[in-house]
Amino acid sequence: MNWKEALDKLKSGNKNYVNDSLNSGRAQTGVRNSLTGGQKPFAIILSCADSRVAPEQIFDADLGEVFVIRVAGNIANTSSIASIEYAVAHLGAELIVVLGHESCGAVGAALAGGDNGHNLNHLVSHIVPAVTACPGADVNTVVKKNANLNGDALVERSKIISAAVNGGKCKIVPAYYSLSNGEVDFEI
Repeated sequence: MNWKEALDKLKSGNKNYVNDSLNSGRAQTGVRNSLTGGQKPFAIILSCADSRVAPEQIFDADLGEVFVIRVAGNIANTSSIASIEYAVAHLGAELIVVLGHESCGAVGAALAGGDNGHNLNHLVSHIVPAVTACPGADVNTVVKKNANLNGDALVERSKIISAAVNGGKCKIVPAYYSLSNGEVDFEI
């Protein structure tokens, strides 16, 4: 499946989600057994770890269909980049979605500043460039900028992802999930 077909499938799945007509949940024994020999996800999703943001449901995807990396603030850190590199290089997925969401707590923490302890300060440091790029902006504006910047970081910080994107084998698309209506807006 090329990246355009993958994006269309995500859009269609999100429409099902918004309309309360999910098709997923079919993962019965036969589906699980069919995946024991390997996986071939059609998309990679770098998503926030927020419990309200479940990409498999938001996109009406079944087991084996999406390769999801979840980390607060949907940041491109060393571990998330390595996971995406694996999916690009070994699983052949051609679409990477960087999924930000309404009212993200990690972005809120970056906006608030202050000392949140070593680990959270480190995580928030990945979001500070989005805050800096949007002076005086509200959290949701910064969320969208953060998704864009982390999409750029995937190319800047990974030879594998950069080669795939620059070679036309992979597309990175920032997106924004609205908690209030369930819709995902893709920036393309």
